[in-house]
Amino acid sequence: MVLIDSTTRVVCQGITGKTGAFHTRACREYGTTVVAGVTPGRGGETFDGLPVYNTVTEAVEKNGATASMIFVPPAGAADAIEEAALSGIKVIVCITEGIPQRDMFGALHCVEQAEAMLIGPNCPGVITPGQCKIGIMPGYIHNPGRIGVVSRSGTLTYEAVWQLTKAGLGQSTCVGIGGDPLHGLGFCDILALFERDPLTDGVVLIGEIGGRDEENAAAWIKGNGSKPVVAFIAGRTAIPGKRMGHAGAIINGSSGTASSKIEALIEAGVSVCNNPANIGQTMVNALRTKGMSS
Repeated sequence: MVLIDSTTRVVCQGITGKTGAFHTRACREYGTTVVAGVTPGRGGETFDGLPVYNTVTEAVEKNGATASMIFVPPAGAADAIEEAALSGIKVIVCITEGIPQRDMFGALHCVEQAEAMLIGPNCPGVITPGQCKIGIMPGYIHNPGRIGVVSRSGTLTYEAVWQLTKAGLGQSTCVGIGGDPLHGLGFCDILALFERDPLTDGVVLIGEIGGRDEENAAAWIKGNGSKPVVAFIAGRTAIPGKRMGHAGAIINGSSGTASSKIEALIEAGVSVCNNPANIGQTMVNALRTKGMSS
């Protein structure tokens, strides 16, 4: 597994809001060790027995928080990311969507300077099945296993996981990197983590139109990857120049098309599915080809 495990201690920024409260409860029910919440101006209160602080620094100093889950509204979410990074949090998961790109420039610089890892924004989060869930992923579809999942799409993450689970393949860690143009860890970063992880045998990569992240991932796999990778690219029928869903899912001219991404991935030796319903069986076949048991 990568990024999080049973020892991860989570603080929720925005815990007293409706969405933060709901998903904090869901993460705790899954088994995640949530140790505190942060809402400026609400310090000294409690939430379901958890202490609520005014700052992330207090949560780190008093409760040993090592990861942050952010459900702060868009206008303040970039500041929340910066606060987490400056407080010593090393794994920051920002679920918030709609953060102004101008705000994200400063947040990303702060994360880099603090040598922290940001997942998101506009993402479903991260889960290491059976150990820790940070975000909004439905825990019941995940099973512990040895297949890593990295995806730009939240909904397709769930579909990929469900297909793997039905095929008898559990997951080591599933990471939703988000679909915004400006984001934290990308495909190459997560692929490198899975490549080094002895508990991951193969990787499912879910991409979509727009940007060059998938082409960059293909180049990384071609030069560095040793584990089987199965991919699906969403948006094959998208109209050029029209944004489809995510802010980053837009084709400009000949850049960012599904065909260019698929071509690059196939050239890198990746097994590309035409239908997400085939992800599980395609991974079973890829593992067999590599001489690994499914």
